[in-house]
Amino acid sequence: MGKVPPRDLELEEAVIGALMLEKDAYMNVCDTLVPECFYDPVNKIIYEAIQDLGLSQRPIDMMTVVDQLRRNGTLEKAGGTAHIMDLTARIYSAAHLEYHAKIVAQKYLARRLITYAVEVEEQAYDESNDAFDLLQSAEGALFDISQMQLKREVTQIDSVINQALEEIQAAQNSETGISGLPSGYDDLDRMTSGWQNSDLVIIAARPAMGKTALVLSMAKNMAIDYAIPVAVFSLEMANVQLVKRLISNIADLDATKIKSGRLNEEEKERLNQRIRLAYSAPLYLDETPSLSITEMRTKARRLVREKGVKLIIIDYLQLMTAGGSKFGSREQEVSMISRSLKGLAKELNIPIIALSQLNRGNESREDKRPVLSDLRESGAIEQDADIVCFIHRPEYYTKAAVDAEGNDIRGLAELIVAKHRNGAVGDVKLRFTGSLARFENWDAGYRAAKESLEYVQMDSKLGAGAPEKEKSGPHFAVGMMPDSNVAEIMRDDDEPDVPF
Repeated sequence: MGKVPPRDLELEEAVIGALMLEKDAYMNVCDTLVPECFYDPVNKIIYEAIQDLGLSQRPIDMMTVVDQLRRNGTLEKAGGTAHIMDLTARIYSAAHLEYHAKIVAQKYLARRLITYAVEVEEQAYDESNDAFDLLQSAEGALFDISQMQLKREVTQIDSVINQALEEIQAAQNSETGISGLPSGYDDLDRMTSGWQNSDLVIIAARPAMGKTALVLSMAKNMAIDYAIPVAVFSLEMANVQLVKRLISNIADLDATKIKSGRLNEEEKERLNQRIRLAYSAPLYLDETPSLSITEMRTKARRLVREKGVKLIIIDYLQLMTAGGSKFGSREQEVSMISRSLKGLAKELNIPIIALSQLNRGNESREDKRPVLSDLRESGAIEQDADIVCFIHRPEYYTKAAVDAEGNDIRGLAELIVAKHRNGAVGDVKLRFTGSLARFENWDAGYRAAKESLEYVQMDSKLGAGAPEKEKSGPHFAVGMMPDSNVAEIMRDDDEPDVPF
């Protein structure tokens, strides 16, 4: 194209000379510069020798660099001893070394972007390439380039202490007493203090334990009851299937009836009333099958930036791919995916919940309760996760109504917090209703009865002479949602169309 690649040879030589002039100069730029940053091959060779000395913690000066070049067999390619002496003779101080090093690094970054853009252009002209695959590959490559130059500065403790005190104060002022995002499950929230930013949470179970039902119930609690923006990446189920299960959950209607559409008049009225809660809820669904970690990163960033998403749910981890990268085994690929999810949670500063399958280890044991070694395909999942939870339903295995101690286990689901990096571990009792695909607090039955009584009392207070619109409003929501949400629904004149 007749253009010269971005570079500054004089600055490159100034940086090399300064590195040989002051004792600790290399430590100030070692995170900024790599040998490839130098456009002149001679400067690159000299910096490689300086890097070798720095990594072995040996002194860096003119004599040691010459000796290292001789050891590497590259002294003549670097211009010989005379050239090394000339570089140091030109520099009087290393005062501006870091500033000069950043300019050299920026020139290198510009050259990489040019090379990258040319490669993308050539691939785009090739009609045999799939445009969507090329887009994802290009976005991943661009992210890798940006990550090479991303360096988090060291922070003095004072500002971190202030941030920690602010979070403690916020938790203290909170009515719920939790500092993170509420899941809607009281005992779980007390144990975790809510889902915390930057945490990777793994929820694992054997098939048919209700993994999807749990996170969908949680998404409903958070997005509909608390108006917290939530994104669900469903690699296994279609969006419409998820929404049907959500409708069953919200409307207290048997999932079989939802599928068949065989509802009586009372059930139709209940559906029409309660479905209003789901409209305009900040719940975002993605049904992309075989989602790659690169594509996941792209979509997650966009959701956080544009929709303000505070929590991401992935159903489930083992169905994700590494996006074309080659690995020696599936275990290595899953390890890379789990590390990337933890990195993404930290980058976006939001919790990420990923479902995971368990191996058959517990099936052969007398005690069916899952343990950490049952995690499927990769031990890295256990290492990368901040919290690991297992779902265990004793009733599923015993087929009995009570356990050995005579305790009622009908509908009992134990959420076993087996690993908690920043808190306690233990068991949380939940109630599972299979026909509704719903998990609730263990004592939800008592609250439901109370709410039902409140509904009847409110309905009787409205009286027969009350306006029809008031009587048909979503009064069932009182006691289940924050007052502000109830008020928002009650004053909304533009009600969405209802299916019946």
